Amino acid sequence: MMLSLQTFYQSDFLSEHLQSSHEQSCPGSDGQQHSNLMFTDVSLTSRNTYEISRRQSAPDNIPGVLSVASSDPSLKQRKQGISEIFGRGLFSRRLKETQSAPGWKLFGKVPLRESLPKDSKTIQQEYEAKTSKGSHSPSQVSQGRRKNLEFEPLSTTALILEDRPANLPAKSEEEAQRHRQEYDEMVAEAKKRELKEAQKKKQQMKERFKQEENISNAMVVWNTDILPNWDSMRGTRRVKDLWWQGLPPNVRGKVWSLAIGNELNITPELYEIFLSRAKERWKTFKDTGCEVETEVESGASVADRESSLDLIKLDISRTFPSLFIFQKGGPYHDLLHSVLGAYTCYRPDVGYVQGMSFIAAVLILNLEEAGAFIAFANLLNKPCQMAFFRVDHELMLKYFAAFEVFFEENLPKLFSHFQSFNLTPDLYLIDWIFTLYSKSLPLDVACRVWDVFCRDGEEFLFRTGLGILRLYEEVLLCMDFIHIAQFLTRLPDDVSVERLFGCIACTQMTSSNRKWAQVFSALMKDKEMDKSSSPSLKSS
Repeated sequence: MMLSLQTFYQSDFLSEHLQSSHEQSCPGSDGQQHSNLMFTDVSLTSRNTYEISRRQSAPDNIPGVLSVASSDPSLKQRKQGISEIFGRGLFSRRLKETQSAPGWKLFGKVPLRESLPKDSKTIQQEYEAKTSKGSHSPSQVSQGRRKNLEFEPLSTTALILEDRPANLPAKSEEEAQRHRQEYDEMVAEAKKRELKEAQKKKQQMKERFKQEENISNAMVVWNTDILPNWDSMRGTRRVKDLWWQGLPPNVRGKVWSLAIGNELNITPELYEIFLSRAKERWKTFKDTGCEVETEVESGASVADRESSLDLIKLDISRTFPSLFIFQKGGPYHDLLHSVLGAYTCYRPDVGYVQGMSFIAAVLILNLEEAGAFIAFANLLNKPCQMAFFRVDHELMLKYFAAFEVFFEENLPKLFSHFQSFNLTPDLYLIDWIFTLYSKSLPLDVACRVWDVFCRDGEEFLFRTGLGILRLYEEVLLCMDFIHIAQFLTRLPDDVSVERLFGCIACTQMTSSNRKWAQVFSALMKDKEMDKSSSPSLKSS
């Protein structure tokens, strides 16, 4: 198919205009070269049209390809004329100016340079070196900086020191001085901030080294002096002071097991027996979906033991989830499951109660498997823990009543605030006592609480509760019922052990010259008197 294209090369007006502009931009060129442009009829096929457009965009020297421009002199003449005009006449001067313009670019790409970019410290050193030279005038320094500026600024603070590009008005002396002053202030502020952070890190490292040194010295004292003479030294003033400061991690498990004792006379062999029973029950429960009643005298129904198995599996997954060591697949998952399962076989009358997993987990982190089970069983056999885990409501109320006596004695303002909302201790104390603060406090702080709890007994559990209330007294006084209950059941994660133990030390466990044991005993006597004077007992 033939196409007749009438190509308009140039009108007389355009010819004169381009000729004059070309002569101005390129003097000495042949002005007659473009004067004979005219209309030309070109007859091409569609294939040739495609070839021309493709080959014009390709190099002219491809071997084996016929150049269209060389085959048609008129096209060659047109191509050379347009390229010379637009290549040399219109854009040459602007291109040279762009290439010769010094300075940095705020927009667009910066061309690659052979030299590596300088960092902010090098820029600062160069600036200080230039400003320190008093022999050079400000104008000379400004000109030298403009000529040697061949880097890309890495920060906005470095930009204010540089002069503007050549095509913009230069900075005035007042503006340059103000920029130098602003830069000096920013550098001084950055140095001040870095110095403050360095001092803070240095102080933290100093405290850490001091703490490690104290732990190392205390470990030597415990291993060489106290533990070999445990029975004679455990009640001395020196040991109690060391105990209050926190037990070294290497001796913590040993001291806990000695302080808790083994009144139940549990042996590692007995633990293996109950563990094997637990495994048999798990296997039977897994195969048949229910357990077989093998111990009628155990005092626990099949439904209770099945619910215990389900609760153990559920509670283990929620035990210290941030550590990822007790969940399924973790290194301590099976160990924790074994200790809790063996206890449900050892004490089927108690079974498993939510919160036990936290106590067992803390013991597992500090003791061997059999030792953890022995300490766990004896710890839960204490009067306070047994009252809570067996859910003895009357005895639990007596503990709450004793706690309120010392609450009112130590924190009367906060006590009145709680009373105005009818906020009773059971709303927050149950969770604290059930897990011995291992769920409510960070693990390292909870271990410090456990240290003194093993020394002082159940009294310290309630004293710790009062210390927490004292620590957050100002915050709690500004809250209502809902927010207080939410806050106390989910304490902040950044509890400071030093501040907490300072608040615990300020808490006096005396009321009307009576200590905790005396107040609790008086409440227990009142309980017995109430029972003896009740109408049901009199009628019987």
